[in-house]
Amino acid sequence: MELYYQPKVFAKTKQIIGAEALIRWNHPVHGMISPAEFIPLAEQTGLIKEIGKWVTRTACIQNKIWQNAKLPMIPISINLSATHFLEKDLISNIVQTLKETSLEPKYLEIEITETSLLEEEEIVFSILEELRNLGIKISLDDFGTGYSSLSYLNRFKGKLDILKIDRSFIRDLSSSHEEDSNFIVNMIIQLSHQLKMEVIAEGVETNEQLQVLQKYNCNIIQGYLFSKPITASKFADLLKTSLCEKQD
Repeated sequence: MELYYQPKVFAKTKQIIGAEALIRWNHPVHGMISPAEFIPLAEQTGLIKEIGKWVTRTACIQNKIWQNAKLPMIPISINLSATHFLEKDLISNIVQTLKETSLEPKYLEIEITETSLLEEEEIVFSILEELRNLGIKISLDDFGTGYSSLSYLNRFKGKLDILKIDRSFIRDLSSSHEEDSNFIVNMIIQLSHQLKMEVIAEGVETNEQLQVLQKYNCNIIQGYLFSKPITASKFADLLKTSLCEKQD
């Protein structure tokens, strides 16, 4: 298992303001395997908890290494599956990891999907509250793809810090003529601002998509337009200037 890191960029200044840690399986025969292929199997076999703990610890260690090297201090977000998010010892494991790695909680962010919110509501509320009390921000990933996004967003208002617009909406953005995706993305951005939440567009690959997003006042961008997920050493090179130029 390896972690790759994709920068989150403030588009107007090209400044790196965060990173998402993304797991890969470097198989000795089949090469690099996407998590979409092995994470469902890990959930079925019960290995997802151990993988989640490894990801959390590895990301925290790596972030502390960058900080000790006097690189710009940024938060790293990790993805938690609905199964792992509801583990009873999740909070204690995170607290222990932060203590052992000497990483301040504000430099760790948790990304969850709407599936996590659809589980036992009282337990989810409690977990979100504990994480935010520690100083850890919560992102709602793949927003807009679930069946109850708006209703759950209203019920969990104040418990979530960041909305990430799913790449399926970003893909069809157009500056030459208005698409349905333009309307939906604009609505999500305005809704996020109204709820005083940050909003991140993921899967941004073209200048046209970027221009539309900036027109709608979405300034935090994640996607191949700026950088694909890269190794820790290559990410450190980006952090040395704290800037991430657009890819040609």
